[in-house]
Amino acid sequence: MSLSREEVLNVAKLARLQFKDEEIEKFQTQLNDILGYIDILGEVDTASVSPLVQVNDDVNNLREDEIKPSLTAEEAMLNAPEAEDGALIVPKVVGE
Repeated sequence: MSLSREEVLNVAKLARLQFKDEEIEKFQTQLNDILGYIDILGEVDTASVSPLVQVNDDVNNLREDEIKPSLTAEEAMLNAPEAEDGALIVPKVVGE
C-alpha cells in the first residue's frame, strides 16, 4: 500500500497540521516506509501462535490509593492564563 500526495495532505488536514511542500514529500516517504513495514508484518506466519490479550498473567495489578499533598483550586487557577468562576477558559477547538 502506498499513500499519494493528496492522501498525505488529507491526513494532515484531518490532524489539523500544516506542512511546507518539502515536508509533505518527506512525510509521504516516511509514511510509505511505515506502511511497507506493516505489509511485511502481515506476511509473518502466525498460524502456530495462540492469540494473546496481554503479555503477562497479572490482572488489574493496582496499587492502593494514597492521599498526597496537591494544589488547592485557587493555587491551580493562578497558573491559568484565563479563568472565570473557578473554571479554566480555553480557546474553542471543536466546530471550527
